[in-house]
Amino acid sequence: MFWKEKKLHQLSKEEWESLCDGCGKCCLHKLQDDASQKVFYTKVACKLLSIKERKCNDYQNREKIVPDCLNLYGKDLDNITWLPKTCSYRLINENKDLPEWHPLISGNRNLISELKKSVSHFAVSESTLPLSMIENELEQYLLSENIC
Repeated sequence: MFWKEKKLHQLSKEEWESLCDGCGKCCLHKLQDDASQKVFYTKVACKLLSIKERKCNDYQNREKIVPDCLNLYGKDLDNITWLPKTCSYRLINENKDLPEWHPLISGNRNLISELKKSVSHFAVSESTLPLSMIENELEQYLLSENIC
């Protein structure tokens, strides 16, 4: 249980990567209210996300291909307000326990999808939508707050 013994900034790259539960929620497009700064998730996923597998199709080059993709490794997560409530990095940063369905706890990488805790049961890829819709009409794809 290395995540209970170390702070996030002390984790090796391998430990960091293993903390990801594979939910895919961080790969969803988000909208932010200018007045309240509140973040709203949409069901539209990044074009690189394999929704069924909940994995990036080009993880090594994602920041080059998708310029607003943020590599969280080594970042101060206190200032990143859009991480889902169930995000492992957020939970560890807030000194909370990982959920029972987390792969490091359950030993099952697919349990997250079986329990519908991932995007695999509702997300659509941005690559299947017209660019004009992504740029101007994302509000049509807003999710309810309790999902993320």
